[in-house]
Amino acid sequence: MTIRTRFAPSPTGYLHIGGARTALFSWLHARKHGGRFVLRIEDTDLERSTAESVNAILEGMTWLGLEYDEGPFYQTRRFDRYEEVIRQLLDSGQAYKCYCSKERLDALRADQMARKEKPRYDGLCRSLEKPPAGDAPYVIRFRNPDQGRVVVDDLIRGEVVFDNAELDDLIIARSDGSPTYNLTVVVDDADMNITHVIRGDDHLNNTPRQINILKALGFEPPVYAHVPMILGADGKRLSKRHGAVSVMQYHEDGYLPEALINYLVRLGWSHGDQEIFSLEEMIELFDISDVNRAASTFNPDKLLWLNQHYIKESDPAHVARYLSYHLGKLGIDPAPEPPLVEVVKAQRERAKTLVEMARNSVFFYRDFDDFEEKAARKNLKPAAREALARLRDELAALDDWTPEAIHARVVATAGALELKLGKVAQPLRVAVSGGAVSPPIDQTVWLVGRERSLSRLDKALAYIDARADAA
Repeated sequence: MTIRTRFAPSPTGYLHIGGARTALFSWLHARKHGGRFVLRIEDTDLERSTAESVNAILEGMTWLGLEYDEGPFYQTRRFDRYEEVIRQLLDSGQAYKCYCSKERLDALRADQMARKEKPRYDGLCRSLEKPPAGDAPYVIRFRNPDQGRVVVDDLIRGEVVFDNAELDDLIIARSDGSPTYNLTVVVDDADMNITHVIRGDDHLNNTPRQINILKALGFEPPVYAHVPMILGADGKRLSKRHGAVSVMQYHEDGYLPEALINYLVRLGWSHGDQEIFSLEEMIELFDISDVNRAASTFNPDKLLWLNQHYIKESDPAHVARYLSYHLGKLGIDPAPEPPLVEVVKAQRERAKTLVEMARNSVFFYRDFDDFEEKAARKNLKPAAREALARLRDELAALDDWTPEAIHARVVATAGALELKLGKVAQPLRVAVSGGAVSPPIDQTVWLVGRERSLSRLDKALAYIDARADAA
């Protein structure tokens, strides 16, 4: 048997963190067993589904690297199939038309709640001999079995038992004829030969109803695994108030996709004390049965730590591809000198996000108008003029523009003037970068380049002179 899993989001918003984790677990289960991963867009909620949301979901899946083997399939393109199944259930007596008005159902519900009973449809139209006169509106309900139990052998929660007597006759077609979620998902899972349904545990109460419909249609139910929810630090369900919950927001905030993937796989699953997983390790080690039954807590600090790890340890060329986007947002074209890969190598020890790295790297590509005031006042003083002027001449005469050669000239200048290295290197850093923080000075000057470094040294010398004249 070929394992077939699916991810079936509703396009009513972005791809959120909970959905991304569900997609990841489904993807890993399929990959581990040499199976197929299907993407299905459940867009039957015509009022709330949008093309923008579909694009956001597809974009998020692509950024995370969760390639699907089949799809995307759209439910709105399968209405004929749903109508066929609804007719089949009506003809076999396993579904019926319900003419109960909204007012009657509201009153029924209120009465049941007043008696502290579980609200459920009372089956009035089950045995209706003839419909009301005229064109009375109706919905179609599935005739749920009255007796017996539904046993769900959940891969995460274990055996979960539901009494059929507690399940009411759910609506499978609305009054306008459109199918409901519990009908469409059953038909799709059956038609697409889905063997394993991995989804959030908020769907657990739908599972016995869906199993009963599957059995009524003569289909073998898939194996289910219901993943516990994700909580914020306050113990409440993760939502917008907890910050960035959209997958693509993390892209905008400068996270690498592999950092988010690594973090998501650890939300409820573990392999000993291991924290860092390559994609190959995830596929090899992941087992859906090992997912914790308890809810997971989202920790943004842990995610940030992972992101910093991947920035430092990943191939610089890989990081550079993502950094280019963030430099572009700052209006910088990183195609000219210096090479972006070299910038990543110089900056990767000092950045937790690519947004931070991009901001810290602007001076490599764009001249600055003014020095940072605090850094300039401390370092660009008359006492530093001689060292900077000598460095300017030394660098102008340098034939071999390499970090090693630049370093040697800085050390030689400090020695010649009998200064500590920092008394030369730090004014030079402020002169060429505009601020007090940069990569090692030889790397910084090398990446800024000869012409820009000399021009900025001239600017620093002019700043020192102007400061002296004003004193």
